[in-house]
Amino acid sequence: MSVEVSTLANGMRVVTDRIEGVESAAVGVWVDVGARDEPAELNGISHLLEHMAFKGTERRDAQAIAQEIEDVGGHVNAYTSREHTAYYARILKDDVPLAVDILADILQNSTFCAEELERERWVVMQEIAQVYDTPDDLVFDLFQECAFPDQPMGRSILGTPEKVDSFSRDALSDFMGQFYSADSMVLAASGAVEHDALVGLADEHFAGLRHANMHSAEPVAYGGGAREQADDVEQVHMVVGFDGVGYEDPDYYAVQLLSNALGGGMSSRLFQEIREKRGLAYSIYSFGSSFIDGGLFGVYAGCADEDSNEVGEVIAHELKRATDGISDAELERARTQLKAGLLMSRESTSSRCETVARQMLVFGRPVPQNEIVAKLDAVDGDQITSSAERLFHTCQPTVASIGPAGYQQHYERIAGHFA
Repeated sequence: MSVEVSTLANGMRVVTDRIEGVESAAVGVWVDVGARDEPAELNGISHLLEHMAFKGTERRDAQAIAQEIEDVGGHVNAYTSREHTAYYARILKDDVPLAVDILADILQNSTFCAEELERERWVVMQEIAQVYDTPDDLVFDLFQECAFPDQPMGRSILGTPEKVDSFSRDALSDFMGQFYSADSMVLAASGAVEHDALVGLADEHFAGLRHANMHSAEPVAYGGGAREQADDVEQVHMVVGFDGVGYEDPDYYAVQLLSNALGGGMSSRLFQEIREKRGLAYSIYSFGSSFIDGGLFGVYAGCADEDSNEVGEVIAHELKRATDGISDAELERARTQLKAGLLMSRESTSSRCETVARQMLVFGRPVPQNEIVAKLDAVDGDQITSSAERLFHTCQPTVASIGPAGYQQHYERIAGHFA
């Protein structure tokens, strides 16, 4: 296996996935903090902090950060999720030291300039406004909020304009100081990288980070119910979902296979029934989202107002029908598709870098590809059936929808299929 792992004296982990025959590398720092770690009054601060990290340090202003990496043909970016925040770069192999230097600088020496903060608040508010104008994105925030009510996991990653406007420079600095510790960070790289050389760079640039004993987030507690929003839109956007499974749950791979069979492609049950046979929707798919200690299983559909009740009924019917099992052919097709996706992702340095970093944060180790394949191969029809029964029989559904003025999704009609 090409993956190697080392741990610095301060607890920071360094993981590399070397790929022979390539001239570039992906390198980044993944931090074990995200939206679920925020108290209500700080909702959205992880995301604003991610933006502000690129707005100037003691050594570089915002323009210099962008120019230095682009002068060598690379690029640098970041994202915030509910459980992690990532800062990463794609560069040619000789420029790995520069990328590590820039990443270390923005994560340890950001100045949070007041003028830059005021500008970036407005940028983030426009990002929030863009979600409000994109109903097929916004409906997932409504779904998350309804599934996990009154808890960090249910709140928007971006926060609200009012919250973003309230965050001070000191609040950003304090949040970074609390959560951006050595033991909560993974420096990962994939491609044309040498492990010992990256460990040396990590020791040079990150040795001063403190060790703080990794935090534990508030456990998730699934709620469920309905969340409807009338809006000036042409379609009804709906998500029907249930309490799901975490990464280390024994049913994790069975649920992924079930999701693929139900709504993972053009041959899936939901696509065939709702789009191909009935012509009720352009977009229809299922998903299984997992977290450290739980997850969600759901189906998204976008359809005309007059077809929304029928679409909801068909979704409920197909999910309930899955508790009777899927055919051997469906299971093998789903298994092959997931394996193919796994193998195809191995051709991307960025994908491999992100994969080993996330595995280190979730499992504490890189997970070999053959171990994943073996777990997919071990799932049989009985486990698919029991997983479907577990998902669709043990809790009330969550139904989130956005539709035209006067629209009303009949939650009770959908929920009645699972009583």
